[in-house]
Amino acid sequence: MEPPAPGPGAVITPHARFEIERRGIPEDTVRSILEQPEQREEVRPGRVVLQSRVSMGSPVRVYLVRVFVDVDREPPEVVTAYRTSKFAKYWRAER
Repeated sequence: MEPPAPGPGAVITPHARFEIERRGIPEDTVRSILEQPEQREEVRPGRVVLQSRVSMGSPVRVYLVRVFVDVDREPPEVVTAYRTSKFAKYWRAER
């Protein structure tokens, strides 16, 4: 059984906020991925990774932004987030 979606009520932990800012990811990008991720994967019981393709940076490039969320608590907590250009490593082709 798939755990419930974190949705807009998820809390960004202080560690996650620090990492998101350090990595130059806008908080509204993280929030939009929480609400409507393109892909979702359970990485272990109680933790999911939500990911979407996002245009950002200067010059603008498309990155894969991955948001890790602990969904086994209320409210769910964003643990960390990062961006990567390694689509082949993380993106799951539609089956």
